[in-house]
Amino acid sequence: MPDSIRIRPVTADDYDRWRPLWDGYNAFYGRSGETALAPEVTRTTWMRFFDAYEPVHAIVAEDGGRLLGLAHYLFHRSTTAIAPSCYLQDLFTDAAARGKGVGRALIASVYECARQAGAPRVYWQTHETNTTAMQLYDRIAERSGFLVYRKLF
Repeated sequence: MPDSIRIRPVTADDYDRWRPLWDGYNAFYGRSGETALAPEVTRTTWMRFFDAYEPVHAIVAEDGGRLLGLAHYLFHRSTTAIAPSCYLQDLFTDAAARGKGVGRALIASVYECARQAGAPRVYWQTHETNTTAMQLYDRIAERSGFLVYRKLF
């Protein structure tokens, strides 16, 4: 990763640069057009990053004022541990930044935030077709073997 890239917490002034990354992330997972997130979901997500009572956090990768990537993570309780777990919910890099270590740096920063919060575990999900990202994930974490089941209402 170039030395000019900096990983930092998102700020309220980042919205106009964060939003294209957020929209790109959602489009990647098929949430665009008729299946797009409702605008209030994006507004609420953004506001949660700045609410001290919310366990949701956001970091960005920046180079020369341009945002190259984002990571959103949250802390939650578990029935199998006293310390909180850290869930890396969203990770996205701009297409031009891929393969340059930005995703790895964002994940490393989430790892550090989890350590500082006393969370002994960081975990995330990806779609089984996201083979490019899984090449990185297989080098920096272990597959748990668990499958995700869900029911939407």
